[in-house]
Amino acid sequence: MFTSSFLLSLTTFVYLGCAVLYLITWIFRVRSIGFAATAATWFGLAVQTTAIGLRWVESYRMGYGHAPLSNLYESLVFFSWVVIAVYLFIEWTIKNKVIGAFATPFASLAMAYASFSPKVEDAIQPLIPALKSNWLIAHVVTCFLGYASFAVACGFGFMYLIRGDEDRDSGLIGTLPSRKNIDELIHQTIIFGFLWLSVGIITGAIWANEAWGTYWSWDPKETWSLITWFVYAVALHVRFVKGWAGKRIAIIAIIGFISVLFTYFGVNFLLSGLHSYGNQ
Repeated sequence: MFTSSFLLSLTTFVYLGCAVLYLITWIFRVRSIGFAATAATWFGLAVQTTAIGLRWVESYRMGYGHAPLSNLYESLVFFSWVVIAVYLFIEWTIKNKVIGAFATPFASLAMAYASFSPKVEDAIQPLIPALKSNWLIAHVVTCFLGYASFAVACGFGFMYLIRGDEDRDSGLIGTLPSRKNIDELIHQTIIFGFLWLSVGIITGAIWANEAWGTYWSWDPKETWSLITWFVYAVALHVRFVKGWAGKRIAIIAIIGFISVLFTYFGVNFLLSGLHSYGNQ
């Protein structure tokens, strides 16, 4: 019988393979490879979904009984799952497989780091007191919907910069969506992520009040979550008010995701605070 660990290890290699297939689709323009990449990505998502469910069941069998969202390993797994889910929805919507070369690498790298980094403990662990709350799932799910959307927006930002200021129709550039379409994809994914991050910060504040008796304590992770929120708020503001688009928004999407990465990893490894359990 397959265990969650085996299936998640399998998912790691499937996502790495998917990223390679999408890159081949983009570079060599092989249509059949594109279909194989999409099929493999759906397969990976199905396997990973099963693995997450099994890990949840396994935690109950061990007497812990909690959703697999409580430590760095589980959050990386969930992050990659949401990235793939968001990407597949976008691919299904716009019918363009080339964009997978800029989105799936985030999921494959997250799973590779979760699986191979000595800093990441993959064992199922009991919850520390602060995590024993019904707000755990709401907070983590909403935040990571935001983070994953920002990862995809970052990929689209790189896509826009590669596309450049002119819509050339030959070579690798010609296989990419138009500048206008990429710009709209960046805008839409940022809006989607911003809404979910906002909900994540709100649910986190409610959870903090329940756990520590205060809605906001300027903990490093709270502070950096707010900084990230402001980066994307600025991106939306300058687009709506100043009419910014194209290259400038693409660059902000990339900068914003750098802020996400520091909020996610930097705070855990470099700063101490109430969220230090994240690296356990």
